[in-house]
Amino acid sequence: MTRIALGVEYFGQPFHGWQSQAGGGTVQDALEAALAAIAGEPVAALCAGRTDAGVHAIQQVVHFDTGARRPLTAWVRGVNSHLPEGVAVRWALEVDATFHARFSAQARRYRYLLLNRAQRPGLWQGRVGWLHVPLDLKSMQDAAQRLLGEHDFSAFRAAQCQAKSPVKLMHEASVSRRGDLFIFDFMASAFLHHMVRNLVGALVYVGKAAQSPDWFDELLRQRDRSLAAPTFAADGLYFRGPVYPECWNIPEPLDDLVDLGES
Repeated sequence: MTRIALGVEYFGQPFHGWQSQAGGGTVQDALEAALAAIAGEPVAALCAGRTDAGVHAIQQVVHFDTGARRPLTAWVRGVNSHLPEGVAVRWALEVDATFHARFSAQARRYRYLLLNRAQRPGLWQGRVGWLHVPLDLKSMQDAAQRLLGEHDFSAFRAAQCQAKSPVKLMHEASVSRRGDLFIFDFMASAFLHHMVRNLVGALVYVGKAAQSPDWFDELLRQRDRSLAAPTFAADGLYFRGPVYPECWNIPEPLDDLVDLGES
């Protein structure tokens, strides 16, 4: 058997999230069907981080085992010829059997794009969140810095979250602005269900002066989801990819199209 790692990008709006469902319509369903068409056998693809319905991926890393011997180009161009619009394999790499897309990752990265203007998005519909109320960048930056380090993130955890522990290590939590676009970047050891969207919702409350940055200290201390802000829309959320030890030689994202919003 050979283990292959893939870098996959997708526009999440047409899909019911990553994880396979009985009714189909997920990224995993589409990818496994395309892989099976090239392998000539059933293929199970395991990902670095499951994404919800409507969430996009700049680089989702997956791995699968197969007895089929194919050139790496077949796992890219061949698989892409069987994939629906909105999802594409960017690269393929043969890896050691001990590599695991999820468990070998040291951290994961997410970005949220929020359009902050009076008019709703047209060209960027489905690709950005939107809020018409003006936001204050400095107060949101202040609040975001309070997330750094190891914390119990229960206040930002969905009720249906199945993670064994709410304690995560936050390596990066930043907010920047490019014109009407606010960019929220997070990197952590792992993320809870809806955690990033809940963090963005709380940061927006601070940005529109409904709460002060000190509120974040209280939320982390209280560990009560009911005290925090509502979950923000999935439209602007992008999985930027996992971080692996250099020994695996996993490519970084080939290009980050979301950076077009930062020009």
